[in-house]
Amino acid sequence: MTAFSTVAAANQSPQYSYSIVDTNQSFCTDAQSVLGECPTEEGKTGFGQDAQYQGNAPSYSRNNDGTVTDNNTGLMWAQTTDTNGDGKITAADKMTYDEAFAYASNLELAGHSDWRVPTIKELYSLMMFDGEDPSGLNGAGTYSIRPFIDHEYFGFESGDLSAGERLIDSQYVSSTKYVSTTMNEDETVFGVNFIDGRIKGYGMESPHGGEKTFYVMVVRGNTDYGINDFSDNNNGTVTDKATGLTWQQADSGSGMDWPTALEYCENLELAGNSDWRLPNIKELQSIVDYSKSPDTSNSAAIDSVFEVTPFVNEGGKQDYPNYWSSTTHLNLKNGQHAAYMAFGRSLGYMNGEWIDVHGAGAQRSDPKVYNGVDYPEGHGPQGDAIRYSNSVRCVTDSNTVFEVQPESTERATKQYTLDSSDTSMDAHKPGNQQEKGKTKRSNEGDRQGHDPFTQMDTNNDGKLSRDEARGPLKRDFDRLDTNNDGYLTRDELPKRLGK
Repeated sequence: MTAFSTVAAANQSPQYSYSIVDTNQSFCTDAQSVLGECPTEEGKTGFGQDAQYQGNAPSYSRNNDGTVTDNNTGLMWAQTTDTNGDGKITAADKMTYDEAFAYASNLELAGHSDWRVPTIKELYSLMMFDGEDPSGLNGAGTYSIRPFIDHEYFGFESGDLSAGERLIDSQYVSSTKYVSTTMNEDETVFGVNFIDGRIKGYGMESPHGGEKTFYVMVVRGNTDYGINDFSDNNNGTVTDKATGLTWQQADSGSGMDWPTALEYCENLELAGNSDWRLPNIKELQSIVDYSKSPDTSNSAAIDSVFEVTPFVNEGGKQDYPNYWSSTTHLNLKNGQHAAYMAFGRSLGYMNGEWIDVHGAGAQRSDPKVYNGVDYPEGHGPQGDAIRYSNSVRCVTDSNTVFEVQPESTERATKQYTLDSSDTSMDAHKPGNQQEKGKTKRSNEGDRQGHDPFTQMDTNNDGKLSRDEARGPLKRDFDRLDTNNDGYLTRDELPKRLGK
């Protein structure tokens, strides 16, 4: 059952039109792992992190008619993503972007017919950062995994392992398209992954051919949710009347590591107020303006009432920073990463150049402190840029309660049994890293590391057997095997994957 802190409940905010639901994070971490207790004194490393500031605790009501109401936001959700009604959630329930809109517009559920595909801000309101990212699991076994959504209220599943998908193929579609493009100038839509705890921009076309498909959660009610109402206070601060949060108008002006970011906000004195803190990731996402991007508005993805310090990115272009949150992005293995929002391009190194791979408005995570490892050509198959130093914008409000030692809460986990092929977390394979002082990999080696065909061709015979194929290739194997020889060659694959 969703934890509901008695302190937070007693101090819940008025019903703002855009009430931010707390992350539900009740544990503290250092730069490596979860701590037994939180830092107790201001000035100690890690003091002022997410768990110590309790906001509107997640609270849901089952309506016993196939719907769930979020008591903080007023949004009503369809309880399950079982869109075909067969009683289980599998790859067969996934839909393309257009199919999701058709499904929502035709749905009649619980006496309502005004269902819609949620915006990225509506969908993100369900994220819970007591979840644990399973990326990097190695080897077969049974794992207890806590997803980034309350699966006791909402019908939820990971990627469909029986259909050849990866565990982390749990992308849920939003109605919010990226105003620019990603990858190879691909039309892109934002989605939330409730298994690995991120927002990314996803190309509308699948790299395996055809249109990309997603799980679909539909919503109704409170059509004002996610709409900001900013007011310039003319004292270096900006208040969002829709959320009740007051923000530092200018940013920090330069980047810093995560412990320093916490300290920066705890020590900030601005507009006669010393009660500033580093925002949690859901608060920070609330001020993203998804109608803007560096390549379409020549600005950061944020309202022009805010001041943003530009910088030159890894590709040599003027860009806008990532901003730290106070929220740890917990992995099953460690607590080394903190969540950030990309207000500029979300870069990756692919095919010998830095490009926007996830979109301005993506939520990802970076190492909290420099650990002696550099990533001159990014990390993972999409070459994600890794930054140990990010910018800061502090926040304050009258609703959030500070607790030195928050009451520990723990939601139920889900059990997943994986074989060795299921545990291939492609989005997070180590790659392109360079220990300080060592020679970096060649571009040719980088291209091979990002080549899905090479990654799947485990016996290096230049073709894929049915056992080697994964994801949509495994599902569509018979259709793609045009010469019926029981193997897939590069010539038989969709153009973008076979090149």
